[in-house]
Amino acid sequence: MAKSLLEQLPGIVAAGKRQAAQILEQLDGPNKVSLQTRELVIPGKDTDTADLFSSTDGEVDHDKLNRLIYGDNLLAIAALLAGDKATPSLRNKVDLIYIDPPFDSKADYRTKAVLPGGTISQKPAVLEQFAYSDTWAEGTASYLAMMASRLVLMRELLSDVGSIYVHLGPNISHYVKMILDDIFGSAFFRSEIVWRRSNSHNKTTDQYGPIHDVILFYTKTEEFIFHPGKRPFSKGYIESRFKYQDDRGIYQPNYLTGPGTRQGDSGKPWHGYDPTRAGRHWAIPSKTIELLGRDVKGLTTQEILDACLQADLLVIPKKVGGQPMYRQYLTEGVPYQDIWCYQANTRGTLYKSDQGIDEDVKWLEQESEKLGYDTQKPEGLIRRMVETSSDEGSLVADFFIGSGTTAAVAEKMGRRWVVSDLGKPATMITRKRLIDQGAQPFLYQAIGDYQVEQARSTLGRKYRVGDLATVVLGIYGALPLPPEENVNGSLGRLPNTKTLVVADSPSRLTTVSTLRRAQGYRDSKLGGFDKVIVLGWNFAAGIGQEIADLNDPKLEVLVIPPDMLDRLKKKGHEKLARELRFTTLQYLEAAVPSRVIQGSEEHLTVRLTNYIMLSPDAINLATDKDRDALEKIINNDPLALIEYWAVDPDYDGEVFRSVWQDYRENTENDADPLRVITTARLDLPPKAEPRDICVRAVDVFGFESEVVIKGVEV
Repeated sequence: MAKSLLEQLPGIVAAGKRQAAQILEQLDGPNKVSLQTRELVIPGKDTDTADLFSSTDGEVDHDKLNRLIYGDNLLAIAALLAGDKATPSLRNKVDLIYIDPPFDSKADYRTKAVLPGGTISQKPAVLEQFAYSDTWAEGTASYLAMMASRLVLMRELLSDVGSIYVHLGPNISHYVKMILDDIFGSAFFRSEIVWRRSNSHNKTTDQYGPIHDVILFYTKTEEFIFHPGKRPFSKGYIESRFKYQDDRGIYQPNYLTGPGTRQGDSGKPWHGYDPTRAGRHWAIPSKTIELLGRDVKGLTTQEILDACLQADLLVIPKKVGGQPMYRQYLTEGVPYQDIWCYQANTRGTLYKSDQGIDEDVKWLEQESEKLGYDTQKPEGLIRRMVETSSDEGSLVADFFIGSGTTAAVAEKMGRRWVVSDLGKPATMITRKRLIDQGAQPFLYQAIGDYQVEQARSTLGRKYRVGDLATVVLGIYGALPLPPEENVNGSLGRLPNTKTLVVADSPSRLTTVSTLRRAQGYRDSKLGGFDKVIVLGWNFAAGIGQEIADLNDPKLEVLVIPPDMLDRLKKKGHEKLARELRFTTLQYLEAAVPSRVIQGSEEHLTVRLTNYIMLSPDAINLATDKDRDALEKIINNDPLALIEYWAVDPDYDGEVFRSVWQDYRENTENDADPLRVITTARLDLPPKAEPRDICVRAVDVFGFESEVVIKGVEV
């Protein structure tokens, strides 16, 4: 008989702790995970005055930059814990973590790209698909296993005053709470917050309408950041209770006692009233003591009450023995409770509950906040947690970013942030959102040597690169060269042809040096070959341009499917050889029509001229109709496929510093929401020397490309 989830849970938590411990042991070792900076984003969306140097003086401290990370959050957290030369470890540095992990094994994770001529649906990238399938391989047990190891590592990131909020559906929250109790300790559970996310739900034929989520709030220690906020009193409550006024404002008389008897001063009679007779005790509100304006340390409860009475902060009933009250002023508001409700917005009118329920979490307050992301959360919800559990300057983290609400709110509230997601659409939306709101410069990073980590987990930590190269060659259909002619087992030949195949290492980028080496092997191995095909995992961003510059018809470069290692777990080599497609690289073409210096300014114009996309066969489209539509756009309007592009006017060959960006839906300089503008105009400090200008672009499916235009003269 299969074990229940309750029976499996101890083993799930133990396995998660073991996996986390293994990662922690490797933080300082040679196999530690690293982050690669893909872009230093200095928001300046398609404006004519975008100028990095006016805002940063050309110098940026990477240690203090916020970070948007693309990749598996387990590896992202490991990299943040490990740190590197440019950015130290974030262990014990994060004051607040908010996560909203998806929970739905049957969810449709496809994304839709609205393009000129129609909408194209894309299933998740294969890497994402296999991440989802691994999460649900054994149902809820797999989901909980995924969560356990990550929660252990998140606790390592938290500072001693840090908190974590875990946003869940009610169908899974009880299991995750047991995991959190084990990892954080049940003593550090603070609240189960019920978030009423809608007023009603039509699914009521066999159950009550599901209208709420659960947010579990834990802290790392007993001493934690907590700023208890308040909401205004509801209109109905004000009208029924607040009927009096003095020099301080409008008030109502309210109880000075709380339920339950107490020993000591708080249980003694005062002004003829004995609270214990009613089973109560004196409970003087902190706000009343604040209004008193004096230090009450060392005073008895009765002495404090005397002082409040003298300051006219209390109301004494005329009836002898009646219960004294305190003056509760309208400006005080109601402390936040553990039920939060969205505030309905119907036809522009905000409605508030008269039932005393928190209803000030507004649902997507402005039209500009709506990003078309299915699981988008309102900024008001995240703002509540950020203002309560962090200080200005605190570091806030989110490892399931969705539409980027946590980063957007943290940015607006003066907090530092680090966020990540496995989904390309999530990181693309977040980058655009932050640029749109004029965020401070931030890093866009990816997991370093991603396939290396995948290979180690799939083939074992001690696999040899040559073994993996042999696997890749076999799947492609090549036979290994004789050992004496083979370099690290990476060379093969297609049967019955004069074609050499080179399988590059997953531990490095495939660069122009790799291609030149392959050309040398083609000409020298076994008397020479007619052609060489290079199979690569990770490519330098400018590789497309470099291939074009080589202008070698006897050289072909193909992309190894990034999900190959995941699929090796599930299928044999022969099946993969029939199913996998090695595709050509995408590349970008751009030009610099003008570079002019006029007085104290330089005017630079950069133009996109063409975009050659990956074959539609390499993209996981939903239907043949989508494939046909994409083929038509590729042939007729390829630049319509650009989702985002940016310019670095002084590329140093290492860090791409984007000082100008444009993206679809940004209509400030262009009224067409379905296209980017194709010409960038930058105003820069004048520079007499030639410029190396780098242009990077991301298409609607998340594929990146780059072109460097070197030595551009004035």
